Amino acid sequence: MGYLRKFEYKIIQKGSYKIIRNCAGCRCKTTYISTEKFRVNANGKYLDVWLIYQCGKCKHTYNLSIYERMKVTDIPKVEYDKFLINDLEFALDYGKDRKLFQRNRADIDWGSIDYYIVGDDIAFKRGDYIEIYNPQQLKIRIDKVIANVLQISRSKAKLLERNGTIEIKSNHLEYKIEILVNGELI
Repeated sequence: MGYLRKFEYKIIQKGSYKIIRNCAGCRCKTTYISTEKFRVNANGKYLDVWLIYQCGKCKHTYNLSIYERMKVTDIPKVEYDKFLINDLEFALDYGKDRKLFQRNRADIDWGSIDYYIVGDDIAFKRGDYIEIYNPQQLKIRIDKVIANVLQISRSKAKLLERNGTIEIKSNHLEYKIEILVNGELI
């Protein structure tokens, strides 16, 4: 199929992941939010580094482990200095690192992910081809993403997919949307 135009979009996560866990202070499951600060603790020649999370209700803290029982010499000097000064960008990078959360067995609150979509703000035509990249593999409903890009309601996005006006091909990293020639978009 020949496409009239091809457009690319990218989903960007705004902040750190939030965690759902039992809170000792609230005595129930609550959402923990990153303080974007590190805790560094030295014990002899060994070092522990954590990213500090806080209960959204009672401010009880949870330390998400970055390094445990590491020799100071095993941590790059630049990285160590960033831990000590609580570098905001560095904390955000760790707060978006899914592998860190998996290693800590932390339950990410997928329903509260804050993101934005970067791309052209244009009116689409029949036959256009859209690629939406999801490099951080955020778990976002496809109808929500399509509605955002096409600037339509989620119910309209679902209807367009059901009736064949748009065709969606997806994997974890990207969504490809074809706006079919035989369909009418709006």
